[in-house]
Amino acid sequence: MQGVMQHHKEISDYFNRRGVSAIFLFRRNLLRRMVSVLANSYDRHAKLLNGTHKSHVHSTEEAETLAKYKPMINSTLLISDLKEVEITATKALEYFNSTRHIVLYYEDLIKNPTKLKDVQAFLGLPVMDLTSRQVKIHKGPLSDHVKNWEDINKTLDGTAYESFLQADY
Repeated sequence: MQGVMQHHKEISDYFNRRGVSAIFLFRRNLLRRMVSVLANSYDRHAKLLNGTHKSHVHSTEEAETLAKYKPMINSTLLISDLKEVEITATKALEYFNSTRHIVLYYEDLIKNPTKLKDVQAFLGLPVMDLTSRQVKIHKGPLSDHVKNWEDINKTLDGTAYESFLQADY
């Protein structure tokens, strides 16, 4: 993402010249995103699945293995980190507002299967039922997936980010 943000003008111009359509996929719950990013980063080094790194898995067993790792989130930097992610997403949309694009949220894709039909229509593809073999890694409440949940809960309680503490799907 960093290179895209640094060279957004050139990339935006290229997209417009070539007729490239962009799909922005965001998470509404930035705390869930943080857990996924931290767990993925950990596995990149630890290689928990038979010495290999996988950011997406296709079996319940693999998902359960990866979900055992509970990241410790820096509660001191948490609010500023969440703000930074929001700012980056806003800037990305500003930088690419002249391109043909669609904005999607991961949670909406999970909750509303018709969102995939919207994407297919946006791309000019024939609408068909799509399936994935990917298995969700971090299921259930976030409190099950964060080592220092009490600190995180205290940090976000009463803030604009308090809703991230709740189950969202």
